[in-house]
Amino acid sequence: MNAAPIQKLLIANRGEIAVRIARTARRLGIATVAVFSDADADMPHVAACDEAVRIGPAPSRESYLVIEKLIAAAKLTGADAIHPGYGFLSERAEFAAACEEAGITFVGPSSASIAAMGSKKAAKELVSMHGVPVVPGYAGADQSDETLCARALDLGFPVLVKASAGGGGKGMRVVREAGSLAEAVAGAKREALSSFGDDTLIIERYVDEPRHIEIQILGDRHGNLVHLFERECSIQRRHQKVIEESPSVFLTPELREKMGAAAVAAGKAIGYFNAGTVEFITAPDGAFYFLEVNTRLQVEHPVTELVTGLDLVELQLRIAEGAALPFAQSDLVSTGAALECRLYAEDPEKGFLPGGGPVVDWHLPEVEGLRVDTGVTGGSQIPNEYDPMIAKVITWGRDREEARRRMVRSLEQLSAMGTANNRSFLLRVLEHPAYRSGAIHTHFITQHEAELLGQGGSAETLARAVAAAGLLSMVERAAQMPVPGARPGFRLLRAAGQRQAYRVGEQELTLAYEVKRDGSFAWAIGEQSGRWRLVSRDGARLVVESGEGWRRSLRVVQRGEQFFVHLGREEVMVSEVPRFIDPASRKVEGGCVAPMSGKVVKVAGAVGDIVVRGQQLLVLEAMKMEHTISAPEAGRVVSVAASLGQQVEGGQLLAVIEPIA
Repeated sequence: MNAAPIQKLLIANRGEIAVRIARTARRLGIATVAVFSDADADMPHVAACDEAVRIGPAPSRESYLVIEKLIAAAKLTGADAIHPGYGFLSERAEFAAACEEAGITFVGPSSASIAAMGSKKAAKELVSMHGVPVVPGYAGADQSDETLCARALDLGFPVLVKASAGGGGKGMRVVREAGSLAEAVAGAKREALSSFGDDTLIIERYVDEPRHIEIQILGDRHGNLVHLFERECSIQRRHQKVIEESPSVFLTPELREKMGAAAVAAGKAIGYFNAGTVEFITAPDGAFYFLEVNTRLQVEHPVTELVTGLDLVELQLRIAEGAALPFAQSDLVSTGAALECRLYAEDPEKGFLPGGGPVVDWHLPEVEGLRVDTGVTGGSQIPNEYDPMIAKVITWGRDREEARRRMVRSLEQLSAMGTANNRSFLLRVLEHPAYRSGAIHTHFITQHEAELLGQGGSAETLARAVAAAGLLSMVERAAQMPVPGARPGFRLLRAAGQRQAYRVGEQELTLAYEVKRDGSFAWAIGEQSGRWRLVSRDGARLVVESGEGWRRSLRVVQRGEQFFVHLGREEVMVSEVPRFIDPASRKVEGGCVAPMSGKVVKVAGAVGDIVVRGQQLLVLEAMKMEHTISAPEAGRVVSVAASLGQQVEGGQLLAVIEPIA
């Protein structure tokens, strides 16, 4: 064990967690080294560190997942410690072992502890021997599809099929009827192998309407182990957490004590040290079952930091240096309440479809109790190769309701325009009556889908967004006028009734506008109309005053023919419709296009096949998830323009279906 103080820390990760680790290291006087792929050369985490090393191409399997490159980077820069962050290699025993063999301090548990918890099957067997309750299921050595399906049938539906070596919802499927079992097993195996290099699966009985509650544990190398209370992570989509909070409104003091004791027992069973998390599924009757131990720092660790006042990264570094915990269990208290919302580059209205792209406007509000952890800034490009998280928005309050109100206010003002994101969706969740009352579970989003999804902007919102685009265009043109001192809207030959068509999603809206003699901007879109006077402009922020004297601020950014408009609760992308349409841009009848950039991992359709509407044609892998491309209508496959293993771009034509007369 290296008991000496850490002098230089290599952060074997990217994005917001790399920035966050660097922040604490800097405060402690520890030099930092970033690593980056070709796709991340200009990302903030590189600039956040003292030094940086390029480690390879964009695909993580050629850069962030190559142990030899990370060890070489540490030796090149003289780093005496490596922090793995979360994801990537953070729970790979061989990475911890490689650090140990190289004489480099691994900021995390021992390779033996990681190995013990790396298999969900072995982990369940081990902790159950120490009195920790586990969910009934199958985790046998026979991994044939036939055996897995048979064991699932024996358990009875619903069952959960999931990767033994995984986490974060990767390689996981809920199956409720026999007809979809075989494809669920095959799909989970593919995704598990792609994400973790191991397609071993386990089958478990699925608990309906459970809560996902996890306990933060922390241990040192001197045998001390404590828990830092719970986090409720029940608001999920695709089995991935979206909103986390502490404390849980569900736990009584007695249940909290029982779950804390079970988590500590699980940690002691493997001689755990450093930071880790014991995850449980909790049934409506209060029964709880062990899920897994995450042998690393969690994405949602800021929630625990805000209610305990502790810096978990600092404690990780101190423990790695050989220090003992500075407190006992009885010294720890939880104060107030904290929430974390994960801001993702994804479209909730399209099945939470992730997608990369530029961040054309990044604006953070000033709200009491707000913390934002992010790895992007204005101008950053979100790569398609990695997780689509943009930022973590965290708020603290004296109670849950104050933390919730602060979160709502923060999200309303935060701007992350340029790519689709889930900000408006998060606001709808936070303001849903069931969420506010604490009636949450892991099926919350599905249960309340009608109220949470399909809530596109109102006619008024869309009209205001288009009007804002027209106003910015007018202001920009006025700024380029050759007449010195000309006010916005000045025309040598004033023409009333100017018109311009814009597209918002699938809608085309025509803006009719006129610049009045006082410089105000009078506009009309269908039945919506208004008259704005531009009061001020500060970068993307425009302050406009209506004819009634009502002043409001909005943010508008133009990129070519696209306008990104922030209207508080809604962000709207408005595209100027060109007067002449390029024939090449017209849609192909019966065409199937890639919804995002990705890799083709399965080709299920061939030329000449007769297919039905919704039948699977191809499967893409993007941002660590699989996405099915289905036939848009019944007919015959007349072309397939993609092959197995091919990298395709968003919007690329992949196949064409011809209707059968």
